[in-house]
Amino acid sequence: MLLHDTALIFGRYARQTLRSKFQMLFGVLMPLLYLLFFGPLLTDLPLGARGDSWQVLVPGLLLQLGLFGASFAGFAIIIENQMGVVERMRVTPVSRLALLLGRVLRDSVLFTFQAVLLVIAAVAMGLRAPLAGILIGFLFVGVLTLSLAALSYALAMKVGKPHEFGPVINAVTMPSMLLSGLMLPMALAPGWLDVLSHFMPFRYLVDAVRAAYVGDYASTSMLYGTLMAAAFALLAVTVGTRVFRTAGA
Repeated sequence: MLLHDTALIFGRYARQTLRSKFQMLFGVLMPLLYLLFFGPLLTDLPLGARGDSWQVLVPGLLLQLGLFGASFAGFAIIIENQMGVVERMRVTPVSRLALLLGRVLRDSVLFTFQAVLLVIAAVAMGLRAPLAGILIGFLFVGVLTLSLAALSYALAMKVGKPHEFGPVINAVTMPSMLLSGLMLPMALAPGWLDVLSHFMPFRYLVDAVRAAYVGDYASTSMLYGTLMAAAFALLAVTVGTRVFRTAGA
C-alpha cells in the first residue's frame, strides 16, 4: 500500500515537472555559472593531493545544487495549501507518509538529473574523475536532496506563509554553504574556521564526494560522509513524516 501510494504521488509530481522544462533546467544555472566563471580561477591553486581544481570545485557545486534547490522545495507545498490542493489530498485514503515520500523522491530525481547536466558541462571544461566516483557523487546529491526536501516540506507545513518561510531558509543555507567548504576545501581555511566547519554536517558530505572524485573510496572522509548522509536522511524523513501526520497533510 505504501509503495503504491508513493508511486502514485511521485508520478503526479513527476508529470508536473516534465511539463515544466524551465523548472528542470533553471535550477542548474547558478552552479553552471560558478563552474564557468569561478572554476578557471582555481587552475593554479596549490591543492596538492586533494586533486585538481575541477575535482575540488565540481563536488562542491553538486552539493550546492542539492542544498539550495531542495531547501526551497517547501515553497511548492505552501502554494498548494493556499490553492486547496493539500486539503483535497487530506480526504483521500493515500498514506500520509506517501504524501511526503512521493514529493521528496521527485525532488531527488530532479536534482540528480540537474547534477548529471552539471557534470557533463564540467567534463567538457576539463574535469577528469573516475566513473565510480562520479556515480557516488550523484548518490550523495540524491540523498542530500531527499533529506533537505523532507525538512523543507516539514517547515513549510508549520510556517505556512512564504514571507516567513523564505528568511528562515536563507538563514540556514548561507552559513551552511560558507562553512561546508563548497567552493574550496576547509583545510585551506584558518585553523579556527576549519574547527568550526566540523560542526556543519554538510562538510562531511562534501569531503566524501571529493574523495570519490580522486578515487579514494576507502578513506575516512568517505566513511564519515556516508554515515552522516545516512543519519541525516533518517532524521529528516522521521521529522517530515511526523509533521505530515500531525498536520493531516
